[in-house]
Amino acid sequence: MNVVETTGKTVEEALKNALMKLNVERDKVEVEVLDEGNKGFLNFIGIRPAKVRVKVKRDYINEARIFLKNVLEKIRVNAEIKIKEENNVIKIYLTGSDMGILIGYRGETLDAIQYLLSLVINKNHDMEYKRVILDTENYRAKREETLRRLARKVAEKVKRTGRVVKLEPMNPYERRVIHSALQNDLYVNTYSEGQEPFRRVVVDLKKA
Repeated sequence: MNVVETTGKTVEEALKNALMKLNVERDKVEVEVLDEGNKGFLNFIGIRPAKVRVKVKRDYINEARIFLKNVLEKIRVNAEIKIKEENNVIKIYLTGSDMGILIGYRGETLDAIQYLLSLVINKNHDMEYKRVILDTENYRAKREETLRRLARKVAEKVKRTGRVVKLEPMNPYERRVIHSALQNDLYVNTYSEGQEPFRRVVVDLKKA
């Protein structure tokens, strides 16, 4: 039971009755006041109880934790899960002894699990979209630095040779890192071409 409608002499009493029925705390529910009630004339004539509809909020953090635990069990990886939310960004960090399995080739496994977690958390579209970042062994930061170095190296090659360079296919997150690294370069510009999952960044000289 996730939704109940209850009554009481006051809105607060009706809410208290609902929380007892649902067996949850106040911060775990959404409350809609259907009728504020009426004490009536001399507390006798025209009395009408207050009425509320109370709905239990989705615990998407717990849903993500349960989903991730199931995934880890299936691939036989033992990891500690830490989850925190900041400004609609859910950061999930894993620690353990077999994290290389989770990262996969160039982070492909980590990205795939991150994508599935995003689907779990944002299902039903009943709340503001939450961005999900899954990381382990600081892989994201290390990968970003590798991509920034690659961007600078490719930019120098384009300036030196005057030829267009097309990078290998990357996911949207990695393409954004390349674009960001070169967005203020005076001599080259970047754009993406192709269809997912083969979309890639192109680095070219700026037109005179």
